[in-house]
Amino acid sequence: MKVSVCTLAHGRDEHLRNLVTGLSNSRRPPCELVIAVMQHQSYRLPEASFPIRQIVLGSDGIPLAAGRNRAAREARGDLLVFLDVDCIPHPTLIEDYAGVAQDHDGVLMGEVGYLPAAATEGGIDYARFERLAEKHSERAGPPETRSAPCRDYRCFWSLNFAIGAADFERSGGFDECYDGYGGEDTDFGRAVQTAGLPIWWVRGAKAYHQYHPHHMPPVHHLESVIANAQRFQEKWGQPTMQHWLRAFTLMGLIERSGDGWRVLRQPDEADFALTRQQEMQPYASSAAVLEQLEAEAAAPVAAAPMAAR
Repeated sequence: MKVSVCTLAHGRDEHLRNLVTGLSNSRRPPCELVIAVMQHQSYRLPEASFPIRQIVLGSDGIPLAAGRNRAAREARGDLLVFLDVDCIPHPTLIEDYAGVAQDHDGVLMGEVGYLPAAATEGGIDYARFERLAEKHSERAGPPETRSAPCRDYRCFWSLNFAIGAADFERSGGFDECYDGYGGEDTDFGRAVQTAGLPIWWVRGAKAYHQYHPHHMPPVHHLESVIANAQRFQEKWGQPTMQHWLRAFTLMGLIERSGDGWRVLRQPDEADFALTRQQEMQPYASSAAVLEQLEAEAAAPVAAAPMAAR
């Protein structure tokens, strides 16, 4: 079985170099790395023991879905491993995926450990990564067995997954009508399910996510989240990203308007401060922010009877 690794890249030069170095440390190297370059310039990358092909797509508003689909079409492997540019693969990641793929079709989702800021300053040190990395509190933990079925397509996340090339084609790939941030992962999970393909949690196949500043809920992508939520609703007849939309509502950014949403105002610095990931945090948490917002929204209601006495 030949294994191709596919990634997207726009900026993040150091992160991409660390991904390449991590793949070079693999106990089972890939047959290739295919990079969909979402900018006009290709990257200068470290030497590797496997071919690296950079497909320069430019940067004129190309959907992320289009980049992933192009990388998959260009790949020559039987098994496609998709890693975000922020990921450093564990030395057994490819070996783990290839082993499970021998007995499973459909989507395979490996583990992810989130690193805090400066974790990679001393280079690639897996023992250090393992000490520092945290599992995302809003993601399921690894299964106790080698693999276990994931029965909710909404859990699919494109950060670190594998799928056979034939199954990717059968799924139809990522829907390129999703523009900007949000929705395309859940849509792909639904498409995979609709195609009759299973989704599996995999123990191992671990990637370490490199720190970068982020916002959750993603207020910096307010417009595209709303548009993509509408796209998903129209396509599947079901809502998605409801926790983000609820948070935006409580923040006073949006309100319901007919079957969709209307923007009331653009995010300000207070909104960014509320949702901004701090350097000591390995990841930003939508759940923590939403919990705070719900508590603040409920506080006046709880206080009302006291005021009436």
